[in-house]
Amino acid sequence: MQNPAAEEEIKNTIEVLRKGGTILYPTDTVWGIGCDARNKEAVAKVYKIKQRVEYKSMLIFVNDETMLNRYVKKVPPIAWELIETATEPLTIIYPNGRMLADNLIAADESIGIRLVKDDFCKTLIQKFGKPIVSTSANISGEENPSSFKSIKLDILNSVDYIVNLRQNEVVKAKPSTIIRVDMDGSIKIIRK
Repeated sequence: MQNPAAEEEIKNTIEVLRKGGTILYPTDTVWGIGCDARNKEAVAKVYKIKQRVEYKSMLIFVNDETMLNRYVKKVPPIAWELIETATEPLTIIYPNGRMLADNLIAADESIGIRLVKDDFCKTLIQKFGKPIVSTSANISGEENPSSFKSIKLDILNSVDYIVNLRQNEVVKAKPSTIIRVDMDGSIKIIRK
């Protein structure tokens, strides 16, 4: 990432994440609310901003296969095939998440993870060295914002830092496909 403005935003964002803060940032789908996925207090703040009950877990972003392997006890082989053939953003719910904030892992120990392709997110996570939470920038149950300009003031005022990039972009953004995988190779489409 050669863009000096993007480099500065990554530096500022990492500073907030390290202090346990929450961020509002552009992703490869819709704008997201995020935090350090290993910080329980930061994750609790995101649930509060979203007005979301903690048993309805959120997904995390990782930047590469090594990071994915670190936060899942064992990646089912079928997941690698799905990742390799995906043409659009794909979130996979894995059994047995680990080493993450315990209020992020579902009661059945599963965790939703997306291997990001977006340059900003990828570089941010790589430089931060840890996965980050990603949940749409809306109150739970409300419609996903189609652009930065459609994010409600309540959300804008609730986060600790707003990434100052791509705020004027208007893209036909939609949330990622979500597929649940199990060790036996079974898959279940949760959201297409």
